[in-house]
Amino acid sequence: MPLFLTYQSLAVLSPPGPEGSVRNGADVILQELATRIAGPRGPLILLAVITGVGLWLVFRDLRAHRDIRIIVFGLMLAETVVLAVVFGVAVTAVTSGLVRPTALMFQAAVANLGTGDRLMLSLGAGLYEELLFRVLVVGTLAWVGRRLLGWRPLVAGLAAAMIGAVVFSMFHYVGQYGDEFRVYSFVFRAIAGLAFSALFLLRGFGITAWTHALYDVFLLLR
Repeated sequence: MPLFLTYQSLAVLSPPGPEGSVRNGADVILQELATRIAGPRGPLILLAVITGVGLWLVFRDLRAHRDIRIIVFGLMLAETVVLAVVFGVAVTAVTSGLVRPTALMFQAAVANLGTGDRLMLSLGAGLYEELLFRVLVVGTLAWVGRRLLGWRPLVAGLAAAMIGAVVFSMFHYVGQYGDEFRVYSFVFRAIAGLAFSALFLLRGFGITAWTHALYDVFLLLR
């Protein structure tokens, strides 16, 4: 919820440019899907659904665990900070061992954005990209593998994670703010997608979303 509220607040405050307002690409994809399903009010309905589901999950957990302490959230935040650093180092090391590193990783259009817009995109990446690619794409592919193809859960999960990682990587080359395609950056993001899928299975959506968001914050605001 803090990621969601901060992202939406920064998006509202972001001044529209010549091409319109800046938004995270996964957010745009989800809004377009909502528009196709529900018409012009689709994005508003999507926003209401995400808000409603998020608040319902918060109140459900508060009711089930009345002894939750603030320090727990502090420890979770510290965990995601450590994971963001470890993921950055580990994924870079693995990618560099497979593909020759290149200097250019990110599109100049993103680097030229203001600090507020870059922060907004970083937080949106953690929230919406994990929601789209880990929860929806990987989750749906795993369900198809298990239910329709009859695969074992482990096989279906591995196949879904690998396909999801490729889709996740390709996503970063689409649109006005997409990166210039390079083999190194593609492999880097595919490996990152696999790592985030593993983290999602082991630690859940919240830890994964915050780890992804903080990693992007460290990278884009450096």
